[in-house]
Amino acid sequence: MPVEVTIPSLGESITEVVLSKWHKQSGDWIEKDENLYEIESDKITTDVPSSDAGVVTLAVKEGAELPIGAVIAKIDTKAPRPNGATSKGKKPEKSPQSSDAPSTREAAAPTRRTGVEQAHDGASTSGGAGRATPVARRIAEEKGVDLGQVRGTGPSGRVTKDDVLAASNRAGDKVVSRATPAPTLAPPQRSTSERNSRREKMSKLRQKIAERLVHAKNSTAMLTTFNECDMSAVMALRAQYKDAFEKQYGIGLGFMSFFVKACVSALHRFPRANAYLDGSEIEYHDFVDISVAVSTERGLVVPVVRDADLMDFAEIESAIRALAIKARDGDLTMDDITGGTFTITNGGIYGSLNSTPILNPPQSGILGMHAIKKRPIEDPQTPGTIVLRPMMNIALSYDHRIIDGAEAVSFLVHVKETIEMPGRLLLGI
Repeated sequence: MPVEVTIPSLGESITEVVLSKWHKQSGDWIEKDENLYEIESDKITTDVPSSDAGVVTLAVKEGAELPIGAVIAKIDTKAPRPNGATSKGKKPEKSPQSSDAPSTREAAAPTRRTGVEQAHDGASTSGGAGRATPVARRIAEEKGVDLGQVRGTGPSGRVTKDDVLAASNRAGDKVVSRATPAPTLAPPQRSTSERNSRREKMSKLRQKIAERLVHAKNSTAMLTTFNECDMSAVMALRAQYKDAFEKQYGIGLGFMSFFVKACVSALHRFPRANAYLDGSEIEYHDFVDISVAVSTERGLVVPVVRDADLMDFAEIESAIRALAIKARDGDLTMDDITGGTFTITNGGIYGSLNSTPILNPPQSGILGMHAIKKRPIEDPQTPGTIVLRPMMNIALSYDHRIIDGAEAVSFLVHVKETIEMPGRLLLGI
């Protein structure tokens, strides 16, 4: 009797999923533990392996919304294995030929060239018509100038308007003053058939992200306070020890670990920023689980660094890197994204200078990091003197129902002071 394939449970809070992708088709042979399909819930997207080997018969289509436990396929475990059958999900064995020989695709693929190389090639192999500016083309057409006979003086040998005018004068055409303004060009227009639009259904994950963000805005008394911190000390410390750090621990020393340690210190000092508001009760935590926002192709996910307060810098960097790789590859589990007592998000890696991060319920606080830019500030050591320093804007969004304004401002000032004097992290002050 064929084995039924059902949607597995992904956690108590998940009741339905979307079958986003089949890795096999009806009639295909599948090996045990080979990925059979991909499901997407409101929290996570993951591949599900087959529990048995055999011939697959699919029962539902991609994109179907299904409850937990729904039967989606059957596997005939008694079916004979096809001769020479190779699972689609497995890589074929390498040929006994030399591994240094390029594949057919590699041999046939053209060498990718940089823009500089392409520009150089164009200047040496194409005719003048292929390397003329749009204005030069138009004027050449009006005056009957053969662009192939015009020597370009622009960048990479491009033919300019002046080159065409000079060639026209040499040919005996009517002299045109270079001071004469060029006629106004008609703006480019797209034909009606090219003005298309399209619609696509939001993924379950994207729908949940939208729902949670709106819920956070509407159900909390969210407020944001801002500050800035001088990154000079952290950058100097990182530059001095990053090579030795990577050599000893096998991982790079980034800025995130400094901010995680700074937030841990602030959360110990201001415990309500590490707590949940549950009705008329406040749930305090004697541990610190830092959620780190990660952007993926499927949407925003927030995996959790567990017990961050017990970790050193190397352990924090390793944990964040491991979670980022799992997020990129779609391998996050429910345990990776469940919980968290405080969140850090870094919009600075995308160039953001300032933002108001939205709370990650049921958490009460989220810290936003931003891009580092050199700005003139007053030297704290020499009042009245202006110096240029690498500065970062930082923002703390918090639930005003549980955290007072003075407490939130003090929290952010503590983070600022700890980043500006990282030695405090070693002394625990």
